[in-house]
Amino acid sequence: MIFFLVLSLFSLAQESKPYDRKEEFLLKGVVKKKESWEGVEQVQITTRNANHTKTDKLGEFKINVALNDELTFSHPSFKKVTYKVTSKERLTIYVEDGSVAIEENEKYKQPASALSVQAFNEQLNLAKKSLKKDAAVSIDYVSEALKIALENDFDKSNIARAYKVLGDIYHYWKQFDLAISNYKLSINFNPNAATKLALAKAYHDNKEYQMSIQVLKTINTNALSKYQSVLYFESLGDANVMLQQYAGAENNYRKGLKIAEKHLISPKITDLNSKLGDVFAKRGNAANAEVYYNSALELAENENLQRSIEETDKVADFLSANNQFDKEIQLRKKNLEQVNELPQNDSLTGYMNLIEDSESVISSQRLNYKIGDAYFKQNKLDEAIPYLEKSIEEANAKEDLVVEKDATRKLSEVYENKIDFVKAYEVYQDYVALVEKLYIKKEQEIVQASRFAQRLANSQNRITTLEKDRELTEGKINLAIKDSQLAQESNKRQKIAIYALLIVMVLLALLAYYMYRNVRQQKLNNNLLALKQLRSQMNPHFIFNALNSVNSFIATSDERTANRYLSEFSQLMRSVLENSEEDFIPLSKEIELLSIYTKLEHFRFQDKFDYNIIISEQVAINEYQIPPMLLQPYVENAVWHGLRYKETKGLLEIEIKDISDSELQIRIEDNGIGRARSKALKTQNQKRQQSKGMGNIEKRLAILNEMYNDKINVVIVDKPEDSGTKVLLTLKRTN
Repeated sequence: MIFFLVLSLFSLAQESKPYDRKEEFLLKGVVKKKESWEGVEQVQITTRNANHTKTDKLGEFKINVALNDELTFSHPSFKKVTYKVTSKERLTIYVEDGSVAIEENEKYKQPASALSVQAFNEQLNLAKKSLKKDAAVSIDYVSEALKIALENDFDKSNIARAYKVLGDIYHYWKQFDLAISNYKLSINFNPNAATKLALAKAYHDNKEYQMSIQVLKTINTNALSKYQSVLYFESLGDANVMLQQYAGAENNYRKGLKIAEKHLISPKITDLNSKLGDVFAKRGNAANAEVYYNSALELAENENLQRSIEETDKVADFLSANNQFDKEIQLRKKNLEQVNELPQNDSLTGYMNLIEDSESVISSQRLNYKIGDAYFKQNKLDEAIPYLEKSIEEANAKEDLVVEKDATRKLSEVYENKIDFVKAYEVYQDYVALVEKLYIKKEQEIVQASRFAQRLANSQNRITTLEKDRELTEGKINLAIKDSQLAQESNKRQKIAIYALLIVMVLLALLAYYMYRNVRQQKLNNNLLALKQLRSQMNPHFIFNALNSVNSFIATSDERTANRYLSEFSQLMRSVLENSEEDFIPLSKEIELLSIYTKLEHFRFQDKFDYNIIISEQVAINEYQIPPMLLQPYVENAVWHGLRYKETKGLLEIEIKDISDSELQIRIEDNGIGRARSKALKTQNQKRQQSKGMGNIEKRLAILNEMYNDKINVVIVDKPEDSGTKVLLTLKRTN
């Protein structure tokens, strides 16, 4: 090998006084591979007066020296090389193909003062204290800590601490992508097991389970504490469960449990028993699941009230899934008493840590709902009613719309099963109102979450700027060094320029691709949101019209006929709400819904029209998909604006037939008075009102055709001489 030594000194702003040979100072430096800039570990560095040290994993070192001392660098990858200390500049030693170059490239800095260290630690402590209260404030504290660290040349372990705290903040506030980025930065500065465990958990919570396992496998388990070892196996088991690798999950949970039991780590003994119960439940082994759940429940009761409540609720869910309703009710009543014993601020904690998700919150209103539901499943309807009513009352008081909605719907079903259709109808009206109210609330929450995420992103950008400034300073210094070398290596410089140009082109292509993909995704999201809004308008519009029909029919018919009509109407409403969240449903379901609706309208206007639904035998209706509630508004218009005003009895025909191998045609035709005469008959008030049903249908079709490449085509034809209306809808076969 050929070795060479290059010394280049950057001039200082002012000339310093000569240093005393006997005055020692702390010299800092780093040994790097020239091409990759990776640190070289375990390089021996010694002085003549027997001071010695080694480079760490990042290739960095610190050693006490005096001016004119000679340093000796040795490593298996190169022969010994010596360097005479002539200043307090920081050293950078580059290794390339057996050649060595030493650069004095930073003005010497005194170690960080005690005051700056104290200020750094104070900022980090403030960040931790405000972590659960205000994310932006907590991030600002970390930003100040990093600023202090970078300005005072803190060692990398302290910078790693700051990024670890920053990752913890984002993790708590469910910004998992930002948490992952900052945990990675922390590991780059100082790899340690605690940060890697946190990174694995962030990947898991971001639903990147394979990445979580990959991070865990990089951890040296021999360096873990006993508690960290339990977390390690628990995290592996959690990822296995999400990947449906239940044998692996059981194995890892048992390893963690063995360590926890040996070292008396009580909370983890409870958690792992519970998770083993989950594994057996998912594998269909109810007997073993019950053993572990009961064990976890017994252990939780010895911990604290909150933990006991959580585990009791989990066991009750298991009993419900296995139809053990009496035991479920007994446990939930016990849990209800315990929840009421909690302080008011804790009654809605459960598994939450940020946004209240009432699907997982253990609250008195949800417990009352679940007890009522268990009684309902046993057909004990009278016992179910008081618990459901209590749940509705408490949920209303606590503004828990999700539970209030669920309990109201369940109460309507109870009355329906009791054959009390009037009461069922009244409660169902409350349910419909709650659905609309909940939808509005969810829209508001989405907007607030978006603003919150943007606020955190802005805070992160300020911190990224600090790091970029530091990297830019280092980059300028390194660029000056590289320029002097490139002047003597013109051929190599040309190659680097070409490679750099290719990389830039690839990066620009990737950037263009990601921008295009993001624009498409944003457009798709906007379309989905618009569809959801239109469906939310469509259902209340249809329900309002249908309820008016029910009210009118009940007022003019006998009780038995009205009850039969109401039963058919209830079935129709259930079908409408079940399909309301879907963009497309099978054509067979839409035909079923349309048949019920047409039957109800004919039931009411028997003297006004007859109807035929004709489905060609060649039509494979199960192979076609159609947006829900697409055909009903056309039938409604035919009845209410065409046939209803006809002096003689009219006819409504609905025909479905193939027009090609991949398309069918749906014809909705009436011989009513036609759209022109119907419009002339409208009152002044009706003329001022715009038909929401048809307008929404047109908007839905426009969006769906854009998303799915012209899947549906609708043509409305006015028959001659105001003799009715014909609607022709063409539908393409599902691929």
